[in-house]
Amino acid sequence: MEYYCAYQERCYKEVEEKLYTFSVSQSEKEEILTYLIENNFINEERFAQSFVRGKHNYKFWGKNRIVNELKFRDISSRNIQTALKEIPEATYLHNFHALAEKNWETIAAPKGQKKNKKFVDFLLRKGYETGLIYEKLNELNKD
Repeated sequence: MEYYCAYQERCYKEVEEKLYTFSVSQSEKEEILTYLIENNFINEERFAQSFVRGKHNYKFWGKNRIVNELKFRDISSRNIQTALKEIPEATYLHNFHALAEKNWETIAAPKGQKKNKKFVDFLLRKGYETGLIYEKLNELNKD
């Protein structure tokens, strides 16, 4: 389990699920998890920060999707808020605009409702804020 945690940042829930696949008893599982936490193999705050950086910088996810994924992994709200500070606002907006413009160009439909819907749906799935999306949509429709 040390190797499993050292290979890549893991959250408590992921390690717990992995231990479940090994069919260990409840007392053994608790003992292993306690050991991993005490020896800093599992650190929820560090995991959240790494997750935020990776998902935003490489998959270009927005804050909404990142927050939902972290909540799904049972990360505390405090850790989520701390981790979101890993994304500088300027970088966040730059990535958003680059992704939005690239997506706008790739949508084959002519300008109109269908293209707008595809554009908005894509960015909502990526987890960006509605206000930001509609602002960009209006800007692109003016061009």
